[in-house]
Amino acid sequence: MAIRLGSIGVNRPYLIRMSEIYLDMTKQTKPARLRELIVKGAVLMPGVPNASVARQVERAGFDAIYISGAGMANSTAGVPDIGLLTMPEVVRLAGYVAKAVNIPAIVDADTGFGDENVSQTIRELEKAGLAGCHIEDQEFPKRCGHLAGKTVVGVVEMVGRIEAAVAGRRDKDFLIIARTDSRAIEDFKGAVKRAQKYVEAGADAIFPEALQSTAEFRDFAKEVKVPLLANMTEFGKSPLLSFQELSDLGYRMVIFPQSAFRVAMKTTEEFFSGLKKAGTPKDWIDKMQTRQELYDLLEYDPAAEEWNGSHE
Repeated sequence: MAIRLGSIGVNRPYLIRMSEIYLDMTKQTKPARLRELIVKGAVLMPGVPNASVARQVERAGFDAIYISGAGMANSTAGVPDIGLLTMPEVVRLAGYVAKAVNIPAIVDADTGFGDENVSQTIRELEKAGLAGCHIEDQEFPKRCGHLAGKTVVGVVEMVGRIEAAVAGRRDKDFLIIARTDSRAIEDFKGAVKRAQKYVEAGADAIFPEALQSTAEFRDFAKEVKVPLLANMTEFGKSPLLSFQELSDLGYRMVIFPQSAFRVAMKTTEEFFSGLKKAGTPKDWIDKMQTRQELYDLLEYDPAAEEWNGSHE
């Protein structure tokens, strides 16, 4: 028998577990706040590659942030999303984002940086101020979830990753999201079966990567009765559904991981082309963030005798 939680059918053991977690709704830690948000309804989470963009997201009025693994790799190291950043690098970069804003942030933790490191990864992300993360069932080195050529580990190995993640966390509110990339390899039914096993292993939420139709998003939500995360990345295998459409289907987290980064990269490409031709940026002045606007975003007052921020 399913008990209704908002618009999602949730089985009784899961509801009991969630009820215990939300017994004290007055807590204001970021992990607790994120859990409160997804119990109340769906959350739109723009993806950010760094802390400055995260500040813009918060100023725009969003309730939570997604830290894109691809965004960090592409923007910081100039490399593709194939697992080239180490765990300390991801923790540090994600920590900058988490500390720059007051709203909760979740981060892409790839495969957990080695099965023997999953517990430590969770603890380090907690200490860095993250509200949660997702760990995927790909083999290492991983690939972007919307590219061909991926391989996934066996269910037993991924269950071990989830169990290690759950055992490693110190804050019971830290959200552990299991991502499955199996749709492209084992078909839709295989992805559903894996997700159900991951929930049994203790995952708080499921991220079904690269579903291929609106019907698949709908049917997955009918079969997997925990909070679900939908990835609306452009130029991928999934249809670009709106936040409202996904909310109506039962998804509680909707990420747009690379949208802002793609817009910024396209714009800077056009700027550099113009600068090369004109030899001056004056035609772009009206399109620029001003010095004062940047200082306002960073909460920096040059006239103040002391500034409590970081120059890093």
